Amino acid sequence: MISINSLTVAYGGFTLLDNIGFFVGENDKIGLVGKNGAGKSTILKLICGIQKPTSGKIEMPSDLRIGYLPQIMEHHRGKSVIDEAMTAFSELFDMEAELDSLMEQLSTREDYDSAEYGRLIERMNDINDRLAYTKAESPRVAAEKTLLGLGFRAEEMDRPTETFSQGWNMRIELAKILLSKPDVLLLDEPTNHLDIESIEWLEDYLKSYKGALVLISHDRKFLDNITNRTIEIMLGHIHDYKVPYSQYLELRKERIAQQKAAYENQRRMIEKTEEFIERFRYKPTKSNQVQSRIKQLDKLERIDVDVEDNSALAVKFPPAPRSGDVVFKAEDLSLGYPKTDGTGCKVVFSGADIEVRRGEKVALVGRNGEGKTTLMRAITGELEPLAGEARTGYNVSIGYYAQNQEDILDKEDTVYGTLDKIATGDIRTRLRDILAAFLFKGEDIDKKVAVLSGGERARLAMAKLILKPYNLLALDEPTNHMDIRSKDILKQALKSYDGTIIIVSHDRDFLDGLVDKLYEFRDGKVKEHLGGISDFLKKRKIENLSELERKTSDGAAGQPKPSPEKPAASASQTEYQQKKFISKEERKLKNRMDFLERKIEETQAKMKGIEGVLAAPGPSDDIMELTRNYLELKREADAFTEEWEELVEKM
Repeated sequence: MISINSLTVAYGGFTLLDNIGFFVGENDKIGLVGKNGAGKSTILKLICGIQKPTSGKIEMPSDLRIGYLPQIMEHHRGKSVIDEAMTAFSELFDMEAELDSLMEQLSTREDYDSAEYGRLIERMNDINDRLAYTKAESPRVAAEKTLLGLGFRAEEMDRPTETFSQGWNMRIELAKILLSKPDVLLLDEPTNHLDIESIEWLEDYLKSYKGALVLISHDRKFLDNITNRTIEIMLGHIHDYKVPYSQYLELRKERIAQQKAAYENQRRMIEKTEEFIERFRYKPTKSNQVQSRIKQLDKLERIDVDVEDNSALAVKFPPAPRSGDVVFKAEDLSLGYPKTDGTGCKVVFSGADIEVRRGEKVALVGRNGEGKTTLMRAITGELEPLAGEARTGYNVSIGYYAQNQEDILDKEDTVYGTLDKIATGDIRTRLRDILAAFLFKGEDIDKKVAVLSGGERARLAMAKLILKPYNLLALDEPTNHMDIRSKDILKQALKSYDGTIIIVSHDRDFLDGLVDKLYEFRDGKVKEHLGGISDFLKKRKIENLSELERKTSDGAAGQPKPSPEKPAASASQTEYQQKKFISKEERKLKNRMDFLERKIEETQAKMKGIEGVLAAPGPSDDIMELTRNYLELKREADAFTEEWEELVEKM
């Protein structure tokens, strides 16, 4: 289908892609992987013809239909959601219009034996065949199904596209591409603006998609679930593996190990051969053997070990100053925004009870538009409640990573200037070191924000959080645009961080093992889930299934029956509800106790480590600083223990 031959892309003295080549077959599902800036998006643009290579060529059939979703795009305005999605069928509608025209022409002609009449009949049959093949279902039905799968509600179909955010408009563009049923799909980070349920819907769609797929994604599970081939771009070269992402990682490790072993064996052989040549070079009796060995070395094909790009983030958040036990609390909270027509407020969610305690790592999950970012704005003080109460606790200092870095960062500022503008005190002398830790080195620090890639902007925004010690990190989609290695390093840094975290993310792999509590935003309500993301996903699938079964079994044609008027609860029903409530409260207490026990163990382990250093300090150890850290840890351990003992009494 698509053949990429000896392709090179160079900018001035820098070669981005160096003489690469590979073939995309009609059943290939390819994951294109590599660090930010490696050239992944460039390859998609080259295939589409948006960008030209420095040398080499791309060959494909002239009638090949390509669907391309770029990372950043222009969105169309002036139409409703459904009308914009229906533009995907413009070719089909043109064929229908041509068919009507042909039928009208044929109805007025009587030259049945003429060549022109025969051509009209042939064209009409051709269009009829194509329409029969492409019109399996009504275009509007297909468009609505796809939009619903990508997270739109039925009542949103007629809303103007300009009333939706950039992320939602990206979904409309994705829907148009999927509805057009191209031969090849080129998707550049399609999951960046999708929630977990929409990602799962897209996974199912792409698994059954009949054409070829070239996918750029930093979602490890998404790649594993969809792709059957992985092409790695590293330092201008490619390595092609006929396996999904996780298997590619194992095979890559084996390939590098084998290369190193072969290289070492060859190096030892060369050393012995050179030693023989040097030793017997001037002995006439050995001259034939020496010449033979020299020729052997000249003909030897030297083994090279692939150069690896080992540059990586070096993220370590400053120690968190101590805050109060309760970091954020909301009671009966309602949040929303004024309507554009001035007729009041649109309530996003209501009646929410939320409590985040010191040291917890909490995820906010759910469909886009349900209020996760809205709650973040309330936590940071940008948004006042419509009803109820939202407050941060004692001595809480918030480091906020906003989702829309595109709008927040000053595009005319430089990388260095972005940090220099907000840094104060001694840390200003370390700005170059901090930027280097976030992979901005040399001339990179003088780049303007406007020319940075999505991944580079994400790294710069994260670097801003290192400038000051915060005890609450409020992170709204921090991994969008980050490559997989950077996400892994950030995840480990957040796991090691000793403060509190509230994080919005649709990245299941990133959340797994990081958070210990979730709040789900759904249908205008907020529900607490204790445990990690895996537990939450299992439970949600069961809930979805039971809802579906209720609708199909209780009502005709998959519709629920109207519910009869509820009778007053009997004494036994009331008793059952009370027991259920008590059980729920006990479970919450038990989960909190388990959390406190883990924190006590972690804190005591840190104290033991400091005790070991204090018992035999080295010349570079700061005794005063170690003592301060030890006392702070002891205060934390005492507070955790005191709270645990109080909960034991309640149980």
